[in-house]
Amino acid sequence: MASSAGLALCGHALVVRGGSRFLATSTSSREDGQPVDQGSDTVLASTFSKSGSYFVLTDDSKRLILFRTNPWQCLSVRTVVRRCTALTFTASEERILVADKSGDVYSFSVLEPHGGGRLELGHLSMLLDVAVSPDDRFVLTADRDEKIRVSWAAAPHSIESFCLGHTEFVSRIFVVPNHPELLLSSSGDRTLRLWEYRSGRELHCCPLTSLQEPAEPWSDKRFAVSRITYWSQEDCVALSCDGLPVVYIFQLDAAQRQLVPRQLLTFQHRVWDAAFEEGHGLWVLQDCREDPLVFYRSVGGQWQSVPESAELKRVSAHVRVNWAMLEGCAGVDSGFSSLYKAACDNMTTYLKKKEERLQQQLEKKRRGAPPPGPSGPTKKMKPGELAQGCSS
Repeated sequence: MASSAGLALCGHALVVRGGSRFLATSTSSREDGQPVDQGSDTVLASTFSKSGSYFVLTDDSKRLILFRTNPWQCLSVRTVVRRCTALTFTASEERILVADKSGDVYSFSVLEPHGGGRLELGHLSMLLDVAVSPDDRFVLTADRDEKIRVSWAAAPHSIESFCLGHTEFVSRIFVVPNHPELLLSSSGDRTLRLWEYRSGRELHCCPLTSLQEPAEPWSDKRFAVSRITYWSQEDCVALSCDGLPVVYIFQLDAAQRQLVPRQLLTFQHRVWDAAFEEGHGLWVLQDCREDPLVFYRSVGGQWQSVPESAELKRVSAHVRVNWAMLEGCAGVDSGFSSLYKAACDNMTTYLKKKEERLQQQLEKKRRGAPPPGPSGPTKKMKPGELAQGCSS
């Protein structure tokens, strides 16, 4: 359920995707990127492996396309059973886990790039995200029915725990790399939650509204987080949301097991995606041809824009040249709007129908009753009473 515009970073490698194309470039001045075209079908999800050696994407033609990144080379094009909603590499980079709309997770080999997929586990509802623990022992899945499931990777039918507490679909999950026992999750209920996922215990719940003013135009709007990105250097969490011109910044206090709201970055244009470049700063992709990327650095605990960054100017120039691939993404949301629970007030409907039924019964009685006589309603006489009265 990802937007057709996206941003991915690993090391100096940076990928901007839009529609059926993606631009692979580098934040380092030693490399230049060229757009890679993989047909005419929309990219649904994409990600780097942990080392950045591999990049994988899936599109709405049910293809899974694997690349080696140094140099860029397409290793395989495989077919998936159903359209995918999320994917990730295992920490060992030996497998790709692919979650789909029917609630299943399939694994595909990286070492055997032309091998078929293997069914690992399934949910009863649509999967929205999948993640693995840093030691590859657990597979974590998030679904439309508010659940996060923690399964053993070696035996996915064996469930370690459930993380329950969200009141709407779980849009994103993220295992904290330098605190591998902790999990971050976001939802259509507009909260960011911290979990000890092996026990399923919720440690902290932080409403996103804690960082926004009530007067903001989106303060009453329903929205979900479309990206959780993390900076290990300062335990910093950044969230981009479905169609909003903002990025939320939180601080993870691992010792106190809590999330601390820090900053709300606002933009003039819709934010498509955001990602941290470890050791450098935060990149934000927005719906603006003149300034498609914005770069932030942490200065004294506050994130500040660096418009004169040489890396920003060079990468932005690449995106502007290839802006045509992003033009179709304007106004396209990530599909979360259709996942909210439908409000159904059964009691109000019942009382309304009951009142209508009573009114109809009263109306029938009025139409069927005889007109009243001079001394009130005419008494109904029994057979024979009229004859007896005349004979006297």
